[in-house]
Amino acid sequence: MPARTMKAIRLHEHGGPEVLGYDEVAVPEPGPGEVLVRVHAVGVNPPDWYLRDGLSNIPPQVRPKFDLPVIPGTDVSGVVEAVAADIQGFSVGDEVYGLLRFPSFDGRAYAQYVAAPASDLARKPAGIDHVHAAGAPMSLLTAWQFLIELGHDHPSPFQEARHRPVALDAGRTVLVNGAAGGVGHFALQLAKWKGAHVIAVASGAHEAFLRELGADEFIDYTESRPEELVNGVDLVLDAVGGRQSSRFLRTLKRGGALFPVFFGEYDEEETAKLGVTVSGTQVHSHGPQLAEVGRLLDAGTVRVAIDSTFPLADARAAHERASRGHIQGKIVLTVA
Repeated sequence: MPARTMKAIRLHEHGGPEVLGYDEVAVPEPGPGEVLVRVHAVGVNPPDWYLRDGLSNIPPQVRPKFDLPVIPGTDVSGVVEAVAADIQGFSVGDEVYGLLRFPSFDGRAYAQYVAAPASDLARKPAGIDHVHAAGAPMSLLTAWQFLIELGHDHPSPFQEARHRPVALDAGRTVLVNGAAGGVGHFALQLAKWKGAHVIAVASGAHEAFLRELGADEFIDYTESRPEELVNGVDLVLDAVGGRQSSRFLRTLKRGGALFPVFFGEYDEEETAKLGVTVSGTQVHSHGPQLAEVGRLLDAGTVRVAIDSTFPLADARAAHERASRGHIQGKIVLTVA
């Protein structure tokens, strides 16, 4: 009997969006601990284009290993079609969503079917569709593990000390840089859920969107320098990171913390002098946490904003959209 086939996006070489090929490949068989998911939607995330580029922006000593050709993608929402013999808790027909095998680059989500570790999955929130569910896993888990509960003991490749979230409540002020993007718009909502006063930093086009999500204050970084307007902040969640991230140190009160999602460069003498800390972590797949945040998604307490959707076959166009920046929420691939 011939093997079943499916459509998938594969990389045969590294480069720009044009290297994303639309191939016919075999449908995977679920191994021990896995379920086969018929994919309905796939979230597009920065690691997808890092992989496409060959991970050139990740230090060689912490760069994950992978072989070409490779199917990119980690965030899925779909329906369980088959389960391995040792699986309990999921059945054929269940609607599920998850962040697959991260931080490895072996999620293989840009496809019509994916063999997914059951431990990486949770039931899809009934109150949202597959497109919105696929937009949540990596970005929402990143915000959750940085701000609410780490939930794992995996060391970060960027620091020796274990990341410790800052307790958020009505007495705290949180500044979110890059607040309109995937991680940023979830971080804003989680901080508001905990009662914090939230200052959102983004370009002016996103002000109405971010105020609707609950931002108490808004700063247009194209018009003003946040570090010149703000001081006495308890926590900065910098969803942009990079070389300019250290400028946010001066917005913090003594004892405050800067959490860069993608690490930048910081002067230890400066942080010691200011009496602040810089801390981060590496998001890891976590089915039970997705079940927990799923309740917030179901209740509408946290919303998934969708920037745009593209059919799986048009993954190239989705990556081209990502390369233009100024994304409001998430880009999602739909799978027929």
